Amino acid sequence: MFEHIPTEWTEIRTWARHLLPPAKPSALLTGHTGHTGEPTAIQLLSDRRGSRAGKLQGPKGAVALKTNNPEGDDARDKAAEMAQEDDHLLRLTAAGALHPDYRVSAGPWDGGRWLAVNWIDGAPLWRALALARGPEGDRASVRPWLAGVARTWTEHLARMHGAGWAHADVQPTNTLVTNDGQAAVIDYALACGPDDGHRRVPYRGALTRTTAPELATQVLDTPADAHIPAQPPADIWSLGASLFWCWTGRRPVAYDDGLDRLEKLAAIARGITIALRDVRPWPCAALEDAITACLAPDPADRPTAKELTAAW
Repeated sequence: MFEHIPTEWTEIRTWARHLLPPAKPSALLTGHTGHTGEPTAIQLLSDRRGSRAGKLQGPKGAVALKTNNPEGDDARDKAAEMAQEDDHLLRLTAAGALHPDYRVSAGPWDGGRWLAVNWIDGAPLWRALALARGPEGDRASVRPWLAGVARTWTEHLARMHGAGWAHADVQPTNTLVTNDGQAAVIDYALACGPDDGHRRVPYRGALTRTTAPELATQVLDTPADAHIPAQPPADIWSLGASLFWCWTGRRPVAYDDGLDRLEKLAAIARGITIALRDVRPWPCAALEDAITACLAPDPADRPTAKELTAAW
């Protein structure tokens, strides 16, 4: 299947051979959508924390392919997390919160699980907001572009929240900005939904600097194996934290980088954030008001995703 790929791709080709199920490898790429065909290029994007991710390009399109790496550092139970994400994608699609074309296929392999989703061409939020982080971002064309990114982001969260789900891992690397200024949300492994009491990998928060204060408090106050069901208001805090971080270049809560995770969470749990007006690269009342509202320490005081969508 991969013999036509140039020899410099040997390592990635070997990786792909191992992660694809041996019985029907082409089913992963063609599946019922038929939008990829035989791969013409394989790009390894990441290999860390027990999981691997890559882009498989074919003449008809591309997919993002993820698998657990059973020999990776900090592997945890990535196979179970991969299966969990597939379950979430199926349930979110059935609830109308995800486009049916997003999930391509999934299944087992000799070392665990793999998952393929539709490839989205976009830049991670941090990179997309690079211009906006400097004073040169204060221009007429940037403001409506930022509003469009934020609006499409909150539209997606509103669909999830309306179906009773929280994404639970809202952060810059899980938000892509396409060339037309639309936000796309990816990575649903940690999502928390209704009737989520069945066996799952316990949710213990996600990226530290975008963890909402109430979740930080629960992580500190519960056993390490206890599941914490994230709620939609926590997504809103994470949204505000991500915008704060990517617009100002500063995380919203001040703490020493040398602290361990629990100490950082303790700082977040206090609910005190840096004043946005002190670190903003340029004034933008609408953006500042929205971010400040999202970062309210009390979840009940934060706007809903639907309210934010209407406000942009």
